[in-house]
Amino acid sequence: MILRVGNLATVGHGGNLNIESFAARSIHFHVGVILDLNSTASPVGRIGMRSLKMALDDFYSFHRDYKTRLVLHPVDSKGSVVDAAAAALHLLQDVKVDAIIGPQKSAQVNFVMELGDKAHVPIISFSATSPSLARQTPYFVQTAQSDANQVQAIASIIKAFSWTQVVLIYEDTEFGNGIIPYLSNALQDVNARVPYRSVLPISATDELISNELYKMMTMQTRVFVVHMTQFLGTRVFLKARELGMMTEGYVWIITSEMTDQFSSFSSDVAEAMQGVLGARPLIPKSNELDSFASRLRMIRQENPDMNQDEMSVFGLWAYDTLWALGLAAERVGSSRSSSSTTENETSANFTSPFTYRVSETGPELLKAFLGTRFSGLSGEFNLVEGQLKHTSFEIVNVVGSIERPVGTWTPLSTSMATFRSIIWPGDSIKPPRGWEFPIKGKQLRIAVPEKLGFNDFLQVKTDNRTDETTVSGYYKEVFDSVMHALPYALPYKFVPYSFIKPDGSRNGSYNDLVFQVSLQKDYDGALGDITITSDRSGFADFTMPFAEGGVACIVPIKYEDENDVLIFLHPLTIQLWITTAILYISTAMVTWILAKRVMQSSRESLSQNVGMSCLLPFFPGERIEVILICLILVTWAFVANLLSSTYTASLSSRLTIANLLGSVTNVEQLIANGDYVGYQDGSFLENYLIKLGFDQAKLKNYTSADGCKQGLSLGSKNNGISAYCDVLPHIKVILSQACGKYVMIKPVYRTDGFAFAFPKAFPAVAAISRAIIQLTENGTIPNLEQQYLPKPECVGPDSSSPPPARVSLRSFSVLFAITGFVTLTCLIVSLALHLHKKTPLDQRIADLGTNACSRIRHYVKRDHRPSSTPEMEIGQVEEIRSSSNGDVVEIEVIPSDH
Repeated sequence: MILRVGNLATVGHGGNLNIESFAARSIHFHVGVILDLNSTASPVGRIGMRSLKMALDDFYSFHRDYKTRLVLHPVDSKGSVVDAAAAALHLLQDVKVDAIIGPQKSAQVNFVMELGDKAHVPIISFSATSPSLARQTPYFVQTAQSDANQVQAIASIIKAFSWTQVVLIYEDTEFGNGIIPYLSNALQDVNARVPYRSVLPISATDELISNELYKMMTMQTRVFVVHMTQFLGTRVFLKARELGMMTEGYVWIITSEMTDQFSSFSSDVAEAMQGVLGARPLIPKSNELDSFASRLRMIRQENPDMNQDEMSVFGLWAYDTLWALGLAAERVGSSRSSSSTTENETSANFTSPFTYRVSETGPELLKAFLGTRFSGLSGEFNLVEGQLKHTSFEIVNVVGSIERPVGTWTPLSTSMATFRSIIWPGDSIKPPRGWEFPIKGKQLRIAVPEKLGFNDFLQVKTDNRTDETTVSGYYKEVFDSVMHALPYALPYKFVPYSFIKPDGSRNGSYNDLVFQVSLQKDYDGALGDITITSDRSGFADFTMPFAEGGVACIVPIKYEDENDVLIFLHPLTIQLWITTAILYISTAMVTWILAKRVMQSSRESLSQNVGMSCLLPFFPGERIEVILICLILVTWAFVANLLSSTYTASLSSRLTIANLLGSVTNVEQLIANGDYVGYQDGSFLENYLIKLGFDQAKLKNYTSADGCKQGLSLGSKNNGISAYCDVLPHIKVILSQACGKYVMIKPVYRTDGFAFAFPKAFPAVAAISRAIIQLTENGTIPNLEQQYLPKPECVGPDSSSPPPARVSLRSFSVLFAITGFVTLTCLIVSLALHLHKKTPLDQRIADLGTNACSRIRHYVKRDHRPSSTPEMEIGQVEEIRSSSNGDVVEIEVIPSDH
């Protein structure tokens, strides 16, 4: 059933006679009303009762033809659970009501709903908003917005201003406790933490309230969410103003209970609540709502002595509740006679004060009521699982004596991105950061480690006479830059944390330092070589890393002896040397064999033949043998040239480049060999190396870089260490200070970098992290890193570049095979020519060639010995005669006459 409230401006008391005369012929539905009618603590009861009466008159003035009539039976519960229960028993036993509107408070509803469930009588509350009441019994209906609906709107405010901590202040009642689980979950969804909950009893004294507020003043959190009724909430704000907690920097947010009743607060309370934000259900504007408001103003003018309660959302819910009940009664009443109100009466002789009849009308009335839908004064009246459907919320800001709307939240909202101008406590227009130091003027105490060594990035010196601490170095510069980049001033001072006792013994570690920060007794933060680890993050919060992380190990470099007399043999393997010698001898022998046939005589000595073999390509001889010899020598020269170049390059690299010989090349070898390994004292590395597989007995701690260098020079066999492991920044420093002495081995283990440590839930951690990111992007931190960290070109050799390897036989196997093949082929060809008989023509040609060569050599000899050998001129070649058959060619050289 979907209806709409009619034009209420024309509905008044003038039609009461007609209504009453018609009511005499109607079917009556008796409705009990349990409210705090005369309470001074809350006006909800008075407002609700007035709205119910107005709704009753308006409903039957608008629906004159209805056959049913609601009859109200109001009872004052006097703010007591017992009185509310007694009133419910009276209405069920004596009046035999068909439904009960109320009670007013959640604690009262908890008991009355059980009575209604036993009697099958609907219990309908327009003012009990606790989420814990929902669906406890089928006969309870919540026609008010559940408090669980507004937690998302409150959380959106927290998210919009990036507040990370919120203190909850609520009363210890069913109403106060019911919302807390929902509110806590909503705040957790926007990454807001609840460091403290202040629970006040409804009867709290001013002293108790002051003590709680004082306790909250000593905390850093300045964002408070108050969920209280008017009676206790107004006292809290008056006391908060008295203690100075309504000044600049504070944030106060109230829930819909107090927001809706703000118009009824006194001027003193309104003045104390300046700058407060509140959430309340958003009531859509309509002509009917304007008419209703006009009628309220007329009533106040006609009755100046009555309480001047403004229009309240509880009054609108009460109005819509009665309309819905009237519509439901009309649907049920068509099947009920006028005498049915007494049919189910039980005997008057009660044996127990809790004995009452079971209503037959109740189930039907409940079903009809839950199915009723219409557009009421408060908006759409639609019940979902016994609760009023979730609607939008309006965010208001208390300014002067009014609540000024500054934003809206709807169920579809994912965030509260923007607000209109907000006036915060202390008449400030700047959004508070949400936290402050408990004592004005206090400075953050930043712990800085004071150590004997490893002070390359942070130097801490304390003057024993003046007790003044001087801090300098890369970490300090980064910290100063980050703090200056914050959007607000954050004063701080450096407090030394000594790692060494006066007697020289160890005083603490970085884990101890972080733990001391978490206690917040002597330190509020820390900087230094603090690596983010899972163990440390369990009791402290860290900012974004500002320096690289990672764990690496270095080992000493062992150089080859450059004065070794046999160093010239090192570039090539022994197999390659032997193969090269064999190939060289084989080539020389084949060349000599081939050259023997082109020599003038085979009677030369072996040494002469070997020497001539090197020059044979330049001597004439038999053409085939000469070509074969040239082919062999050219092939060998090519291979020899490549081998010579490779040998020269390898020998040069061994004489000029340091080589890591037979030492450790990776961490796995260190673990397998059981070598001693060093690490920085006081760091997280001991546990880290043990987790990697190192034996704890093989680990040695060092307090300075000089100590670890000395240990590396001694080695494991001489009570030293074979490797030193540390975080990458310190490893690079050691490598830069001793260029060429150490090498970094693989692998480099990835860890989180260095960060600043603060106590858990420290409110400025997010802002500091954002500042680190900002300074990294604009180049400030990279510039500081270049200024303070070692230069990349002086960090020593890297084990990832292996030492020059010896050239093996495999590298030249193909070339040697080609050379051998060419040589062997030439030899076979030569032998084949020698074994076959030559034809006469061939022989004559060979003889002719031989004679010609002999005569030319003879001529050359004569030319070089003019005194004993006659000269021969080329022009004196007399003739060249050929035989008639062309088989023999004779060349005669005639000496000239003188």
